[in-house]
Amino acid sequence: MCAWFGGPGVGSWFGGGIFMMLPMLIFWGLVIWGGFILVRKLLQTSQDNRQAFASPTALEILKQRYAKGEISQEEFERMKQDLI
Repeated sequence: MCAWFGGPGVGSWFGGGIFMMLPMLIFWGLVIWGGFILVRKLLQTSQDNRQAFASPTALEILKQRYAKGEISQEEFERMKQDLI
C-alpha cells in the first residue's frame, strides 16, 4: 500500500505522511517566492537606473524648451513637424 494511506509498517495518515512534508513544502515555497521577489526588485531597479541616465530625445528637449518659454507655439509646432 501507499505510505499516504498507512500500509503495514509504513506509518499512518495522521502519524506522518503529508503532515511531515507540509513544513518542508512551506519552507521551500517561501524560499522560491522570496527569490522571485528579489529578482523582480533587482530587475526593476536596474531598469529605473537605465532610464535615469538615458539622454533625452530631441522631441523631449523641444517640449522642455517650449515649457520654459524659450520658443513660441508656432516655433514649437514647426520644429515638431521637422522632427516627426
